[in-house]
Amino acid sequence: MLSALMNRSLVRRARRISLALAFLSAPAGIFAQTALETSAIEGKVCDRGNRPLASATVVLEGPAAGQSVSTSTDAQGNFRFTGISTGTYRLRAKLPDFAEEVEGPFPITAKETKSLVLNLRKVNPDTSREKAASEIPFSDETHFTVAGVTDTTSLGGHGSDPVRRNSDALSRDAARLANPKDLAGGAAEEVRLREKLKKQDDADVRFQLAELEEKSGRSLEAVNDYQRAAEMEATEPHLFAWGAELLLHRAYDPAIEVFTKGRGLYPDSMRMILGLGSAIYASGASEKAMEVFLEACDVAPSEETPYLFLGKVQKTEKVLPDGWTERLKRFVSLYPENALAHYFYAVALMKKPSNAEGGSQTESQLKEATRLDPHLGDAYLELGILASQRDDTTNAIFYLQQAVANTPLPDDAHYRLAQVYRRMGDAEKARQESDLYKEINAKKQEQIERERHELQQFVYTLREQKPASQSAPAPK
Repeated sequence: MLSALMNRSLVRRARRISLALAFLSAPAGIFAQTALETSAIEGKVCDRGNRPLASATVVLEGPAAGQSVSTSTDAQGNFRFTGISTGTYRLRAKLPDFAEEVEGPFPITAKETKSLVLNLRKVNPDTSREKAASEIPFSDETHFTVAGVTDTTSLGGHGSDPVRRNSDALSRDAARLANPKDLAGGAAEEVRLREKLKKQDDADVRFQLAELEEKSGRSLEAVNDYQRAAEMEATEPHLFAWGAELLLHRAYDPAIEVFTKGRGLYPDSMRMILGLGSAIYASGASEKAMEVFLEACDVAPSEETPYLFLGKVQKTEKVLPDGWTERLKRFVSLYPENALAHYFYAVALMKKPSNAEGGSQTESQLKEATRLDPHLGDAYLELGILASQRDDTTNAIFYLQQAVANTPLPDDAHYRLAQVYRRMGDAEKARQESDLYKEINAKKQEQIERERHELQQFVYTLREQKPASQSAPAPK
């Protein structure tokens, strides 16, 4: 009897030890309570030049005192915690020779995935290329002054409406690369930051203040604080955020100036080159911009983002520079399961002056794109156009109807269907599709005008400067 009791006691103790060991060795899921309601926290650890840092230790501190879990960044500086329950968390990132960076506290809600970027500062700045660059002022004096904002309702722009729409989309995509921190606290946090600035002006504090100001819609205040942060410390994040803010609010010449400076200090920054290309493209110099976009692909050949910019740019360009199609072919080889890679490559093939392989490779790439993503309406549209050009009305109608079903505002697909039915002699269906085209096209124009009206444009003045600095230097 005593032996049996002792055995049961040993079993219970062994179970408690096993549970304790499991708790100590568990991943981020130790914070989870309800599996269906859990969230995730992911991100990247970089230096102040925005270069990824591998093997950095990232510690996630949970809502309860003493509750934490840690992981290490991979070769690209990425980290991820899963199985997170609701609550307030704090992140700490550290690496030998770098100062610890703390992010938070920040809230996590149910089923949320929060993405964060932590930029570590080199402890020994004398040996840091990034710190040496940050000590260089942006310039003795910028060649522009942002004086105010204006409504964009009556603004024009270079090129046709499709070109302007594409240019605006590229500018927004480039601005999103700034990865603004999700600062919690709102007005209270802003008061805290301003109190810190009263004691001592600090570039990082100004940068955080600018993030809050932009988030609350005070763009003019934000751009001034982004500028001050970049002038105090010309780090890659500071310069890029300043340029992105200028670009987003259609101050193209100032944005070109900032991004050009940034590219000079950080030639390996892929997003700095993309920002520069987007600003040049928006200013109307599309040929020069496309060369800059090509450069971004070669600076970061394994990154997906530069190829996405190539694919979007070619949408409204009739002539592509040498090497464009080859870069998108590389995109397919790097990301064979990416539907957009196949679609963008197909479009590039269609735009080649002499495509020796004919339309067979183009069609196979488009079909692969729809196989990988059955809801890729743009790929169905191109397949419908190809079938229509071959007078294959059955497949043309099928693909174009798929484009209608899988595109938010499918005005182009309805327009093409009207053409097909007209050639078939079906006047009634042609009229119906034509009416749908006009109706959806009008909705699209209303949406574009509404978006343009909601975005304020910076009013800026260019000061006299040397001719060589009026535009971006030629790509390397």
